[in-house]
Amino acid sequence: MTEQPQQTSEPTPADLARLAERRAFIENYLADDALRESCGTTTGKLSILRTLLEAQAFGPAQTWELQSMGVVLGDAFVQELGLRWIMVEDEYGRDPALSVPGKSVLLFPLTMISKRVEAGRAVDVLELFNWTVGEVHQL
Repeated sequence: MTEQPQQTSEPTPADLARLAERRAFIENYLADDALRESCGTTTGKLSILRTLLEAQAFGPAQTWELQSMGVVLGDAFVQELGLRWIMVEDEYGRDPALSVPGKSVLLFPLTMISKRVEAGRAVDVLELFNWTVGEVHQL
């Protein structure tokens, strides 16, 4: 069986609506209005993710919720690095990813948190973010 090559495309309005739904879920999950208001900054996004991870708000079986955190992480990369959301389609389905301008490199932030939590690993979101930013800068 031959692998289907990845195809990339711009997000459709429906894709953008699904990303917005996930962002809203994370923002609305927070009871703290001050944290919710900080969603506009990279630091605020990372603080929200750190708070949720430290509280173990979502368990390993809550993939949708964990991947919603990944959307917020992706938005932090967009703000920090000037990346853009695209869609990637292959034999496994159609998923959002981040495109690094001028490179063929793609980041898949939806699973950066979920795969670690599902594997029972602790996630230091600041370390993950800083490492990824450093790797992209090296490109």
